[in-house]
Amino acid sequence: MNAKTDFKRVWMITGAARGIGARITEAALAHGDAVVATSRDAASVQKKFPASDALLALPLDVTDEAQAAAAVQSALARFGRIDVLVNNAGYGLLGAVEEATADEVRRLYDTNVFGLLNVTRAVLPAMRARRSGHVINISSLGGYQSGPGFGVYCSTKFAVEGLSEALHGELAPLGIHVTVVEPGYFRTDFLDSNSLAVSPRILDDYAASAGQVRAAATRINHNQAGDPLRLAQAMLALVDASAPPLRLPLGTDTLQTIADKHAFVDRELKDWRALAASTDFPQEALAA
Repeated sequence: MNAKTDFKRVWMITGAARGIGARITEAALAHGDAVVATSRDAASVQKKFPASDALLALPLDVTDEAQAAAAVQSALARFGRIDVLVNNAGYGLLGAVEEATADEVRRLYDTNVFGLLNVTRAVLPAMRARRSGHVINISSLGGYQSGPGFGVYCSTKFAVEGLSEALHGELAPLGIHVTVVEPGYFRTDFLDSNSLAVSPRILDDYAASAGQVRAAATRINHNQAGDPLRLAQAMLALVDASAPPLRLPLGTDTLQTIADKHAFVDRELKDWRALAASTDFPQEALAA
């Protein structure tokens, strides 16, 4: 098939079959853009979206580096370029840090961190060649502030934030934007069993911390304040911006989480500034 290049923008979206990924795919297609929509099961994407010259549904297990490279080559063969990469594929893990097994932690990192790296490394050569593009990494309010019950999951999003900051500095001179998006709780299936793993091991000592979060997750599921359709529209505004931000928090809960963390950090800095500053060599020693 000859490359079709007459679209304003070509997106590649991982985890596009459901949740936030599906909403972004819908919005981009409705906007007249082309979308390379990937999922572990490409048939699930094809069932969700009507066939179109603007849609290329591809199978992609992000933990498979070779499959990521093949998907990118298929995208380039079809559309000639990738303007926006949305690293959305991922899932959550609920449970106290001690309750999580080593296998649970490895599987989570394989998808949320190493999978993101597989796809990003596959896409970047084409973006660098064109000196153009936008990498959008989906993090979470948990990527800015961790907490009981979601510690391991949040640690993967902290990793995404760190990688995004470095990529931002490395790619900006090449004309490529990088944004890490930090959604709060949006009304998707993220808290369902198909998107959220729950550690089966339960330790009574964590009942008042991680245990409370387990109960809260069930209570708020499908009652979240965030509207995924509005999130998708926000993503369109993001890619249209001439100077997109490094971080884009989405949702009033994320905004409050950031404000609360800044206040906490400011208090601790004030309380411990003298000790923190005391570890430098004395000024007279530096001048000698």
